[in-house]
Amino acid sequence: MAENTDISDQTADVTNEETTSAATEAAAEATTETPTATAVAEKPAAAKAARATTGKLSAQELIKAFEAEQLKSELPEIYVGDTVKVGVRIREGNKERVQPYEGVVIAKRHGGLNETITVRRIFQGVGVERVFMLHSPQVASVKVERRGKVRRAKLFYLRDRVGKATRVKQRFDR
Repeated sequence: MAENTDISDQTADVTNEETTSAATEAAAEATTETPTATAVAEKPAAAKAARATTGKLSAQELIKAFEAEQLKSELPEIYVGDTVKVGVRIREGNKERVQPYEGVVIAKRHGGLNETITVRRIFQGVGVERVFMLHSPQVASVKVERRGKVRRAKLFYLRDRVGKATRVKQRFDR
């Protein structure tokens, strides 16, 4: 019985030596990569090292870092009064499609990750307003169809107007 335990101890020592040698070989291969690959790999490491020297991240810094990752960069400049076409992702069962929603921006609220726009359109004679979070994954695309010339920050007065009175003048300088 004693001989069996000695053999198992010897095999455990051999496997430990193999794993450490494999780890050192992998580390050596990682350092001998092409210069461009290591330069790209060093940037995140440098950022992590800078964070590590400052200590633990506070809750606010963690939240700011997370929000910065979630922000969309390809959004156009949207102003109140603009006519926009918002592509909304809709899931039906296991299929996903993008449905366009076109209307006039009557309000903008908040900022950063929580930025929202309220879009109003007339559908079958009834005014419909939807609020879109611009940085939401449900918003596939936002395209400005036409710029509007308005002198208000909120266009809630359009709710009371009917027909041609709801039109907004076009702006050509933006």
